[in-house]
Amino acid sequence: QVQLVESGGGLVQPGGSLRLSCAASGSGFSINLMGWYRQAPGKQRELVAGIIRGGVTNYADSVKGRFTVSRDNAKNTVYLQMNSLKPEDTAVYYCNLVAAFGSTIRGYWGQGTQVTVSS
Repeated sequence: QVQLVESGGGLVQPGGSLRLSCAASGSGFSINLMGWYRQAPGKQRELVAGIIRGGVTNYADSVKGRFTVSRDNAKNTVYLQMNSLKPEDTAVYYCNLVAAFGSTIRGYWGQGTQVTVSS
C-alpha cells in the first residue's frame, strides 16, 4: 500500500506564495504520475498540475505561469510552488498518485490541505 502525506497549506494574502509538498511512502511500487487537484466549496475537484515519470508536466490553464509542479524521485515527493496567488485559488488541495505494482495500476489520494487566499 501507499500512503501520501501532504503539507504546506495555509492562509496567504493575494499575490503571495505557498509551497505544497506530498510525500509517498510504501514499498513495491513505481510511480507513474504524481499531481495536484483542488476542490473549492460547491465545485467539482479539478486538476491543477501533474508530472509523469519522465518529468513532463501539465497545468490547468488557470494556473499556467503562476504554479510550478516538480518532483524529487529519490524522496518520492511532489511539490507545488504557487506564486501570485489569487482569491480564486482558495480550495482544498489534494495530492494524487498513480502507482504501478508490477502490471497493476492503483490510484491514491492525500488527505487534503487547505489553501486560503484572502486579505
